[in-house]
Amino acid sequence: MKEQLQRLLRIVLSSLFLNGNQFKPLRVMEMLLSTKRITVCLFFFVLSLAAATEIPLSVAQLPTITEQSETQVAYPFDENFTVKCEARGNPQPIFNWTKDGKPFDLLSDPRIITLNNSGTFVIQNHGIISSFQGKYRCYASNALGTAMSKEIELIVPSVPKFPKEKIEPLDVEHGDSVILHCNPPKGIPPLHIYWMNIDLQHIPQDERVSMSLKGDLYFANVEENDSRSDYCCFAAFPKLRTIVQKMPMTLKVSRFKHANDSGSPNAAVTKANFIKERKPKLLIPPESAGGSSSVTVIKGGVLQLECIAEGLPTPHLSWVKITGNLPKDKPVTDKFGKVLKIENVSAADEGTYQCTASNSVGRAKHEFHVHVEEPPRWIKEPRGGVYSLGENLLLLCKAIGSPEPTIQWKINGMPIDSRTFRGRISDGEISLTNLQLQDSAVYHCEASNKHGTLLASANVNVLNIAPLILTSDGENYAAVVGYSAFLHCEIFASPAADIRWTKDDSIEPLSALRYELNKNGTLEIKETKKEDSGSYACWAANSVGKRAITANLDIRDATKIVVTPKNPQVLKSHSILLKCQSEYDSHLKNSFKLSWRKDGYELSVSSIQDSRIMMDMDTLFISNVMLEDQGVYTCVASTSLDSVTAKTRLIVLDVPDPPEDLQLSEHQNRSVRLSWKAGASHNSPVNESIIEFEESRWEPGRWQELARATGNTTTTLLILAPYTNYQFRVVSVNAVGRSQPSKPSLRYATPPAAPDKNPENIRVEASEPNEMVMKWEPLKPMERNGPGLEYKVSWRQRGVETEWNEETVKKHSLTLRNTPTFVPYEIKVQAINNLGAGPEPNITTGYSGEDIPDAAPSGVSVDIVNSTLVKVFWFGIPRDRVRGHLRGYKVSWWKTKSMLDGKRHHPEKHFLTFVGDRNYGMIPGLEPFSEFRLTVLAYNSKGDGPESAPVVFETPEGVPEQPRFLKILNFDKDSVTLSWGHPKRANGHITGYNLQYQIINETHEIGPLVDVSMANHTTLSWRLTDLSPSTKYKFYVKACTAKGCGKPVTEEGLTVAQGSKGIGKISEAVNPTQKFHPIEALEPGTEYTVRLVTKNWVDNNSIFEDVIETRGRAYAGIYDGISTQGWFIGLMCAIALLTLMLLTICFVRRNKGGKYSVKEKEDLHPDPEAQSIKDEIFGEYSDSDEKPLKGSLRSVNGDIKATESADSLVDYGEGEHGMFNEDGSFIGAYSGSKEKGSVEGNGSSTATFPLHA
Repeated sequence: MKEQLQRLLRIVLSSLFLNGNQFKPLRVMEMLLSTKRITVCLFFFVLSLAAATEIPLSVAQLPTITEQSETQVAYPFDENFTVKCEARGNPQPIFNWTKDGKPFDLLSDPRIITLNNSGTFVIQNHGIISSFQGKYRCYASNALGTAMSKEIELIVPSVPKFPKEKIEPLDVEHGDSVILHCNPPKGIPPLHIYWMNIDLQHIPQDERVSMSLKGDLYFANVEENDSRSDYCCFAAFPKLRTIVQKMPMTLKVSRFKHANDSGSPNAAVTKANFIKERKPKLLIPPESAGGSSSVTVIKGGVLQLECIAEGLPTPHLSWVKITGNLPKDKPVTDKFGKVLKIENVSAADEGTYQCTASNSVGRAKHEFHVHVEEPPRWIKEPRGGVYSLGENLLLLCKAIGSPEPTIQWKINGMPIDSRTFRGRISDGEISLTNLQLQDSAVYHCEASNKHGTLLASANVNVLNIAPLILTSDGENYAAVVGYSAFLHCEIFASPAADIRWTKDDSIEPLSALRYELNKNGTLEIKETKKEDSGSYACWAANSVGKRAITANLDIRDATKIVVTPKNPQVLKSHSILLKCQSEYDSHLKNSFKLSWRKDGYELSVSSIQDSRIMMDMDTLFISNVMLEDQGVYTCVASTSLDSVTAKTRLIVLDVPDPPEDLQLSEHQNRSVRLSWKAGASHNSPVNESIIEFEESRWEPGRWQELARATGNTTTTLLILAPYTNYQFRVVSVNAVGRSQPSKPSLRYATPPAAPDKNPENIRVEASEPNEMVMKWEPLKPMERNGPGLEYKVSWRQRGVETEWNEETVKKHSLTLRNTPTFVPYEIKVQAINNLGAGPEPNITTGYSGEDIPDAAPSGVSVDIVNSTLVKVFWFGIPRDRVRGHLRGYKVSWWKTKSMLDGKRHHPEKHFLTFVGDRNYGMIPGLEPFSEFRLTVLAYNSKGDGPESAPVVFETPEGVPEQPRFLKILNFDKDSVTLSWGHPKRANGHITGYNLQYQIINETHEIGPLVDVSMANHTTLSWRLTDLSPSTKYKFYVKACTAKGCGKPVTEEGLTVAQGSKGIGKISEAVNPTQKFHPIEALEPGTEYTVRLVTKNWVDNNSIFEDVIETRGRAYAGIYDGISTQGWFIGLMCAIALLTLMLLTICFVRRNKGGKYSVKEKEDLHPDPEAQSIKDEIFGEYSDSDEKPLKGSLRSVNGDIKATESADSLVDYGEGEHGMFNEDGSFIGAYSGSKEKGSVEGNGSSTATFPLHA
């Protein structure tokens, strides 16, 4: 055994190494591969413990049997047979054999082959080897003593054969009992016996015909069909590979006939059976055994009690245990109740068992007294060992069994002679005191009874030697930080040696708590640190002598790994990347390895057949993750010193598997309970189950949702509709999604019933005045509840005492003709089918066909609210003249002439509708100072009624619109000339104009507003004086009537500095349809830049740009004279260049937005076209977030306030121009038609006037 362990140790050690030539070959590495608190010793440490009690072969010692054969069978088909006996000892043992207690010389027979230094021999099979059968014992001896083996039995079986014999036929009568004997030959068990015919077909067996345990075939009573001539017994010996057959036997069964009976054959048989009927008689055990017998069985074996009886009718066998109860699980009846079998017998199975054979005639019994015995079993075996001089010896030997075993002691294979043995001997022990070297011997203890023999040997080696250190000197060890290190010092000594360890140059023994000295001399250093590296010495000493060895220890950093991500959850079909991050000692780089495992099985490139999984050292990538990828993935990092693992559990999420095993229960006419088994949830719990149905009558093949069950419920009560053939399926839902539907359930048809509901949405429609069409929503197919669906329609005129009119239809409408115009009817619609009618229907009121109103409103009058708004009043038409549902009134008006010039206008009609039954309305958006005409009519769903007589009214004067333009004609250092146009619409007689201006230098403060009033309405220009030089101004001009002043037109300009000529900028609105546009009020002899730009909400892009120069007579001569001078041309170029630079600077400053906010710039520089569009579409707009400038102009004239109307918005009607929303809210002022070629805008400019300083 020790040699095998050493060979295994050398194989493992060959795979481990340390770098550096200065070290001796590394014998072993010890450490703890566990957490710091859980100690798991390495395999080498275990080996050291196993070998610690062995005596080194270099020390003289007694022989010890190390290997021997057990009982052996010499099969005839084997070429040879080996009988083993191996032993070790010092000196080398020699071997002797005995056979059947007598010396056996291995050299006496040439068929025996022996081996050198071994007791094993081989017997060659040359045909006849029966002489080798017997019981062998091996003896191994040297100068110190003799070791004895256990008995080895060699069995040489013969080939089993049935004897050749002539078997006489058996002639019996119907009903007799018969035994066909097999008497199989002897052979190596197991033995299997079969009864078959010549065609190798088994003989049928039952209670009447059965085979005994010995192989005989028993007939409790024979029948005529038992007659045959080929009853064959076959004996099979599997270990001998042999089957033998006995000669066929013949059985003849004849019919018994009474001499005086001449009746039918059946009658003869019946009579014969009656005569043969008899009570049971036991054949096994035979009657000669008496009413009881004793049976002995070995503990742990098999107990088989057999009872076979004959009789007619066929007896029935039963078993009871008289002393106690039969064990519940152990007894088994076999052979049709004729054998009671108990396996693995124990002491509890002892007792008396009784079998009873019974039929209708009587019964027979037999008792078995079962005794359980067992072969010897050790309680205490003698243990040998190494003893020192003067010690005492005590060997104990105790065994139990049934019967009680006898104990016999032997020394060196021979019985002990009590006369010469100086020790004390008893049945159970041997003792010696003050042991000496000559007391070394092999002591044998044999325990035996009739069931077997046990042999135990104890080697007593009395030695007196100096310590032997079996561990090599100068061994190199290594361990990792934080784990334990083991330094070996395997000692053999007698007497026992004292062992101590020292470190480096110290002579003091290591005694700290981290150092632990094991019994075998190994030093364990717990929780190692870097400073534990160094040289160690092991010292061993006893009374005979002392020895020492050294060992070197290196401490390395522990390997660490982390797997990321930790326990990830991944959706099926997605990808996952696992990464193993590691740290290890640089000295261990060459031995460092990383590997991956899944659920404990290693993953390697060769083992991965799936291309989805890619492994690259420290990464594991799985694409298109599947459910089978789920599991625990372990990264294993190993070096020559340690091995660590890190795990992560990959959880794959997927939709649930479809539910299974749909079952229907609790069947009712209108409900059924559906139950199912939930499929696998795939790590995401089912939070809902959707129950769908398909019915085969109305929409076969279409699945519809019926109900939902929350959570992980697996049963629900379904409410069903009558007259429907259902089948159901279930869909499970989790956080990932929906499962595939389950397989459909069985179909479940509900019986028909009367309708549960009536049609809904009953209404009356008519296209002609004298008809009424009643319509309703038909019942859905699953609301019919049964066959033969129809609708019973009932109607009568409301308020008239008359019977209900009824008609039954299959469609979902009914038309009545020749009805009075717009008369109310009461209507009922009830659903009916072949099983009855639905519930009593509700009454719905509907009207017969409408006609247009035949009367016009009267008493129409107009109240003037202001110059653009009037309020109209009228009297509604009588109810009976509406001839339908009154939808409202429609007011129409048109302008006839202007009060300003008296010019008549072509009538352009406008209208507003006022919904509902009312008698007034507001008409907005009228032109001031004009004459209008107005009519009112009523309308219903059928159309408009007649108009009322026109009413004439005039609108008063209003404030004028802003002047068409405002231009700056000339700028000086302290004055400016302004020119403006007439307002687009005067809205009355112009009484004059109001001119205002103020300083708007680019600061957050502006100057006071200065007013200039002009009472002459023909004044269209004005020169302002006393202005400040180089100052920016904003100018406002408003037109006024007796009603007040309108909106101003504005312009900005910058006065020139001293000695400079002013340059201004003029803007005018141009109609998009114009092909030319005159520019007026230009200065003679002045250069202008003309630019045509687009004007919209988002850009101000230039379409055309050119430079022109006006000419005048006063300057013609000057230009003719100096234009050809060189100095003049140079001056002009310099001025042009300077002007371009100033324009660029101003343009950049303007783009930056100046110093005031966008809102203030919009107030000071309004866009005339944009402002006009805003006014017309959106009305006045204000932004409460913008803060006004200090001192800014809040109102041009300071006295105009917002007009507050006392009328509600509902007073305004709905016109064709879309001035109102559908809810009647007012959008903007109604302006009527526009004059062709007019330009929307106020004529003000959005540009400033940059001047040369």
